[in-house]
Amino acid sequence: MNKVRTQLMLCGGTGCHATGTQEFQETLQKELERQGLAEEIKIIETGCNGFCAVGPVMLVQPEGIYYQKLKPKDVPHLVEEHFLKGRPVKKLFYVEPASKETIPNMEQIPFFAHQMFWVMRNKGAIDPEVIEEYIARDGYFGAAKALQEMTPERIIEEVKVSGLRGRGGAGFPTGLKWEFASKTPGDVKYVLCNADEGDPGAFMDRSILEADPHAVLEGMIIAAKAIDARQGVIYARTEYPLAIRRLGIAIQQAREYGLLGKDILGTGFDFDIEIYQGAGAFVCGEETALMRSIEGKRGMPRPRPPFPAHKGLWEKPTVLNNVETLANIGQIMLNGGSWYASVGTESSKGTKVFALSGDVNNIGLVEVPMGTSLRTIIYDIGGGIPKKKKFKAVQLGGPSGGCVPEQYLDTPVDYEAIAKVGAIMGSGGAIVMDENTCMVDMARFFMDFVQDESCGKCTPCREGTRRLLQLLEKFCEGRGEAGDIEIMEKLSGTIKETALCGLGQTGPNPVLSTLRYFRDEYEAHIYEKRCPAKRCVELLRFEVEPEMCTKCGLCFRSCPVDAITWQKKEVARIDKEKCIKCMTCFEKCKFDAIF
Repeated sequence: MNKVRTQLMLCGGTGCHATGTQEFQETLQKELERQGLAEEIKIIETGCNGFCAVGPVMLVQPEGIYYQKLKPKDVPHLVEEHFLKGRPVKKLFYVEPASKETIPNMEQIPFFAHQMFWVMRNKGAIDPEVIEEYIARDGYFGAAKALQEMTPERIIEEVKVSGLRGRGGAGFPTGLKWEFASKTPGDVKYVLCNADEGDPGAFMDRSILEADPHAVLEGMIIAAKAIDARQGVIYARTEYPLAIRRLGIAIQQAREYGLLGKDILGTGFDFDIEIYQGAGAFVCGEETALMRSIEGKRGMPRPRPPFPAHKGLWEKPTVLNNVETLANIGQIMLNGGSWYASVGTESSKGTKVFALSGDVNNIGLVEVPMGTSLRTIIYDIGGGIPKKKKFKAVQLGGPSGGCVPEQYLDTPVDYEAIAKVGAIMGSGGAIVMDENTCMVDMARFFMDFVQDESCGKCTPCREGTRRLLQLLEKFCEGRGEAGDIEIMEKLSGTIKETALCGLGQTGPNPVLSTLRYFRDEYEAHIYEKRCPAKRCVELLRFEVEPEMCTKCGLCFRSCPVDAITWQKKEVARIDKEKCIKCMTCFEKCKFDAIF
């Protein structure tokens, strides 16, 4: 007889692992055993819960109590009060910053209240390593319907009706891509999943794979039936060990249940999936480079056409979708394309998952209906900017995207609307920047990334991005000259028009978008030799303001190179010859005496 009365859904995603969830779990399990509660209360390690800023987190079911920022030291009191005496521990509840009100239930927390969970419907709700829990929440029902009741043509038609567009960045209609591959003749075809998430600040695909791997497998099975493929490959970067491990477990479980392999569900349809681990090259996120990598060749893009739907992996017709796209497919089959198309905008249907990070209070994974404004994501869900600082911009689309300034915060999440303001939807990375961010330095950071990750195959990307990086470094070091901005603009245009693949073609976007909205910062770096955000250290000089100095000596004690002289009851002084511009004194001073 099952004696379990309470389930503790403990976040076991990579983010919570990094903040100590495993130590907390071990301590909690021992305390439950010591108190004789181990048979009544079961700890279930789930995938990412989404609210990374307050991890580790735990949801107590069936009560729905949500605990945050858990530490091993909290365990004895938590077990004694909640699980023995029935009194939830308020000090571990979420606290609304504005009102200081404690909120016990997850659904009432603003971070979750403004979201719509379709792709992430199982986040924090199931054990990702137990297939029965996925099936209990309608898992594989969409695949069963597609295999037993639908023709390939009808499957493709439902996906087309849904309006689902590729969530990997380009936004190409998924149903149309499948139709191309379906109509291409061939005895051998492939279905690929792109899990080579490489954008700085992006962790959507990793979190989905860790929390709900079967949703991706189900999507691949349906795609295989649609194009008549017999083999699938998940291309995952090797830096995702937890996601890869859970994917491996999910694949094995699906085989044991007859959901992968020969004669799936007795339908006569054969399909199996394997995992291929990529070495972490950003360019391998490009579909043709990814396929070359699987073939054992150097991951370099090739010209298109022919497109992968006609000649892809091993020169065979191939469909490639990213993790989030495939995670939508099972529900579209089960509920219908019209159901999916009922949410979103005219040209962008369904929901979109964003990895919200940077200078924002509530860092985490966010899923919202298409059409939701950036302001809602950053302020209502993200909780605004820390330390009451001003919002400056949000970088969308990673290195291939662009920044969106404050005047466009009401832009809806829509492929075309985002493009109009100079950014791209991308795979869903959203890095928020406050007033202290130097936009020139930000462009330099992304260009350094693009240049480093360029495969080197085509000259515009290999040499063009290198030259752009050199110019940006000149600005940050105070060596910028009149005419450099115009050179950058011309060079960026040439790269966009002539680079071979999407990495090169979109590489100059961070430069162009920052020039579009923050040209004055570039000009300050060139003509005034000044960084308005006080971030480019080569353009800074540090001085103590005598009237502001409290003569405390904190800067003197914190300086790592003895560049500050100070005696009791005297104003500190900075030796500019010794100063290495590490900013330690500026950050340590509590009285804004150093400028």
